[in-house]
Amino acid sequence: MKKYLIVGLGNIGAEYVNTRHNIGFKAVDFMANEAGATFETVKLGALTEIKVKNKILLLLKPNTYMNLSGKAVQYWMDKEKIAKENILIITDDLNLPFGSIRIKAKGSDGGHNGLKNIQLILNTSEYPRLRFGISDQFKKGQQVDYVLGDWSDEETTALKERLDTVSKAVKEFALAGLNNAMNNYNGK
Repeated sequence: MKKYLIVGLGNIGAEYVNTRHNIGFKAVDFMANEAGATFETVKLGALTEIKVKNKILLLLKPNTYMNLSGKAVQYWMDKEKIAKENILIITDDLNLPFGSIRIKAKGSDGGHNGLKNIQLILNTSEYPRLRFGISDQFKKGQQVDYVLGDWSDEETTALKERLDTVSKAVKEFALAGLNNAMNNYNGK
């Protein structure tokens, strides 16, 4: 069976659980919960495995904190012998409206420290990523507080449906390929 590494970016610790910056953790938690899978604490993170048809999806939540995510990504890629085209990094994006999805094969880090570290460790910006819009509804100078702030009540209500869409997009990536996932889910 072909393996995929699906990495949800976030920060460990109770104070970060419901923050916008932890949407990657929330996405892989949602997928694990859907499949009845539980995470196990492993080297550099928490990991679980789900099967989608004839594919194995390794869901990873790095415990290295956001800014050092590349170390966990590289370790699990090497350990499981997963090529970079078969990884998908799920992260937050201030430049997209809340809940909007953008899947790309490559790109800049967009100022995101998690992506910046992954790019540094992998020595490339060419790896698939799924960006989840958290919008930019904050006052000047308040970006850190906004990103590390909890979801609004309205956002919390909408998250379940949006996470379901992310789950479907991830499965499409594994089953039908990156281009199909991009064509069917970008902007949704």
